[in-house]
Amino acid sequence: MSILQTSLPYDPLSPKPLPGISPLEPAEWLMIDEAYAGQIAEKRRLLEAHRSEVLMQNPVASEAADELLSEVTQHLLRDHSGFELNGHVMSCPDGREVDCRAEPLEVLGGLVQEDLCILQKLDGQDEHIFTAGLLAFPASWRLKDKFMQPLTLIHVPVGEYDDLMAKRVQRLFDGIQVGRPLWRFNALWYLDPDLHQPRATEDKRPHTGPNGPYMRSERQTLLRLPLTGAVVFGIHTFVVRRSDLGLAEQ
Repeated sequence: MSILQTSLPYDPLSPKPLPGISPLEPAEWLMIDEAYAGQIAEKRRLLEAHRSEVLMQNPVASEAADELLSEVTQHLLRDHSGFELNGHVMSCPDGREVDCRAEPLEVLGGLVQEDLCILQKLDGQDEHIFTAGLLAFPASWRLKDKFMQPLTLIHVPVGEYDDLMAKRVQRLFDGIQVGRPLWRFNALWYLDPDLHQPRATEDKRPHTGPNGPYMRSERQTLLRLPLTGAVVFGIHTFVVRRSDLGLAEQ
């Protein structure tokens, strides 16, 4: 089972200016691709070996986490083939069965490739706060550094994320409508294909420029849950060999 994809469903070399957000059809919220079995197996391994590093949830996010599991389950059954729900057990395209009675974020780690983060605008707060998340495949950041932080601090040390950008992003989060998800992508070159690449905020990722052997691209989605109003930030991670992109070695 490979954790790598062989192609991307968009052109990763034509990035848009930040925040680079576009509308997304609801049926395309989550993706299932050829790396599904491999990436789910790796996510389950990380949950078993490093649970406290990849899964965090504040009690204030309990209702949102329950609602997220319900939304994902409905989406998979409606918009993707290979999923079937029998009572509390979900059958998946790779032949596994997942007991949906466990902790919601843990269950989600066995259902979808996406890492899923919950952000809520709590009483008295001006910004959305990162209240829960399953982050098995971080691209040079750590869940513990961002957990329970507001949007402004979550984006440290992104150079382009100045005060003006912070206000734009908060307005974006405030304006997300139920049933109208959004998406963007990024693209970075990496030296190795590992999905789990946590780094402290002060640690620099090894710089490869355009010469890296692996393109890592995140398809990032934003969706508002209809009952709790929480915003779900989804991250579908693609890792593709340079040669599979049709680019010569440099």
